[in-house]
Amino acid sequence: MRRTRRLVALITTLAAASLALSGCLYSVIPESPPRSSASATPDTDGVGADLIPFYSQPLTWVPCDAFECTTVTAPLDWSNPGAGQIELSVIRQRAVSGTPIGSLLINPGGPGASGVDFVRESVDFAAREPLQEQYDIVGFDPRGVGASTAVRCYEPADMDAYLFGIPSAPRGSDAWIAERTEANEEFAAACDANSGGILPYITTENSARDMDLLRAVLGDSELHYLGYSYGTFLGATYAQLYPDRVGRLVLDGAVDPAASIVDVNVVQGVGFESALRAYVAACLDGSDCPFRGTVDEAMADLGTLLAGVARSPLPASDGRILGADSLLTGIVAALYSEGSWPFLTAALTEVLEGNPDVAFQLADFYYNRVNGAYLDNSTEAFRAYNCMDYPAITPEEIAAGDERLAVEAPTVAPYWTGVDPCAVWPYPPTGIRGEITAEGAPPIVVVGTTNDPATPYEWSVSLADQLASGVLITRVGEGHTGYNKGNACVDAAVEAYLLGGTVPQDGLRCE
Repeated sequence: MRRTRRLVALITTLAAASLALSGCLYSVIPESPPRSSASATPDTDGVGADLIPFYSQPLTWVPCDAFECTTVTAPLDWSNPGAGQIELSVIRQRAVSGTPIGSLLINPGGPGASGVDFVRESVDFAAREPLQEQYDIVGFDPRGVGASTAVRCYEPADMDAYLFGIPSAPRGSDAWIAERTEANEEFAAACDANSGGILPYITTENSARDMDLLRAVLGDSELHYLGYSYGTFLGATYAQLYPDRVGRLVLDGAVDPAASIVDVNVVQGVGFESALRAYVAACLDGSDCPFRGTVDEAMADLGTLLAGVARSPLPASDGRILGADSLLTGIVAALYSEGSWPFLTAALTEVLEGNPDVAFQLADFYYNRVNGAYLDNSTEAFRAYNCMDYPAITPEEIAAGDERLAVEAPTVAPYWTGVDPCAVWPYPPTGIRGEITAEGAPPIVVVGTTNDPATPYEWSVSLADQLASGVLITRVGEGHTGYNKGNACVDAAVEAYLLGGTVPQDGLRCE
């Protein structure tokens, strides 16, 4: 499975690396004013005695850059609150108006992306100015992530070998499977040894319960929330657990909670194939495209390029070797945003000339790797969440998914799947996959983009249909997620709901 994370400011990041690269409609429902407040008094209404010490904890905010930061203590195991504790890192930008509606919690996706970094480094990307005016914008690192009690696995050199190493055996052979299985076993063992016993508790359900704790200690009686990508699954899980505490939820770039890991892998593969075709079509219309002919011909040439790199990996200036898997990772990173397509053109042009450095820079951005260092633990947390959230799969299920991929995503399919890394995870999964209805919750807005490669549009449609109060907004376009992507119709609809409770017309289509 490919991660569903929100990649921020790719153009700025690559430029900093000194690359030389040439009418919305609404319906209004009557409702009372928001019950949330910015009160510092924790909301402990209905909380059991065993959780009162957590829900009643006071927060001490300290300045951190232009923001305020604090740490919240949560139960390690929500089913046994006395069994240990973890810490959750939280950052807040106070409402510019000074009279906030309440807190707006934001999750950028992943699983494994840092909400603290998201708000600190790109608050304007996380939430547009109208939301910043009237909400305290709150980012948090979910359990296992970033500055919270975190999953730890490898030092950078070992992580490089794991992510970028190329097995010596031919891909798909028994020896190749054995090499990949051994690598996965060693990685899982390192995660278990270095994470202080938290791996069994790194689940979306536990994280959703943490989010209710955050709501309460922030002084809000309802949760207002903007979740991107995987953050939609986290938000939907919250709504299923606490429908009576849902305020205004916007879920942008949805994950289908009923999809199995095989379904997710296949649909994402098909989504990235579709996005790659859209990129190729745009590339062929330009003057600097390294491909020629029709879209089908260019896709075939791109497949030949991937196969060539698989046969003869390319040495980079930093000593790493680019194989087809890493090249595909770089391609995927650039497909998250249409604005990143020129950098993909540069990377592919350079690879055709035997230079993989730009392709590695794209792959490094995907893994948040800079100058040989990993700036966060998103890759490790991503693995931990997925291995606990998704039920185990059989080789037969994997084979069936591969067959579908070969037909529907022929360019990416040869390098999209491999050996299931969760088959050797040290703890059995506890998550289940099924529809989320969140009966009793107020309207929940789902935003889907028609050619989103990471969270394909069909997932947003599915989630909006599953939710008893789901309302779908469609952004017609390319790239991952829909809000704050330059579409005035989407932005107006999302903000009218979050700021005033104006529910968008279900099925609103924003061209």
